[in-house]
Amino acid sequence: MTRAFRRHRFARALLLALVAGALTLPAMAQESVVHFDPAQTKITFTLDDILHTVRGAFTLKSGEVRFDRQTGAASGALVIDAASGDSGNHTRDKKMHKDILQTDRYPEITFVAQRVMGTVPASGAAQIQVAGIFRIHGADHPLTLTLPVETAGSRVKTTTSFEVPYVAWGMKDPSTFILRVGKTVKIDIAAVGQIASPK
Repeated sequence: MTRAFRRHRFARALLLALVAGALTLPAMAQESVVHFDPAQTKITFTLDDILHTVRGAFTLKSGEVRFDRQTGAASGALVIDAASGDSGNHTRDKKMHKDILQTDRYPEITFVAQRVMGTVPASGAAQIQVAGIFRIHGADHPLTLTLPVETAGSRVKTTTSFEVPYVAWGMKDPSTFILRVGKTVKIDIAAVGQIASPK
């Protein structure tokens, strides 16, 4: 193999690498990542029973969602600390963790993002949908969330609400002969995070 031929092959390989890099840059530039702040994110739940309405809260453990602005493909998850569930009543919460959520076996409640539908604005407000999988009590359930989002610089705020038919999803019904409770829990999320393009 002559020196000239080796130089030619090296130059050709370098040119191909540069072209491939140039072609992948636009696709990479379309991806954004949102890091949600657990301290500024509120997750509340509401459960009706025959006497009154039970309200409580969970804590966000972590949250990061990546999405391609061009294709809508998404990944990442919001991870809720199941054991943090608190309704303000120790006896009721102990029963919730032991008998219903079984948090010793299933310590996390997770929403895994798969696709973003709609456009997240660089600045201002819009409404999008995020399709994914809601994982609770060891089982996966398809779920599509509707989220009004508001961005200002790198800061993003969003809210969403959805219902969890926990009894239909295989969790224990805490109702007794005397006390009847709803079989669906309403979840409300108000999240705050930072949005950026990956480096």
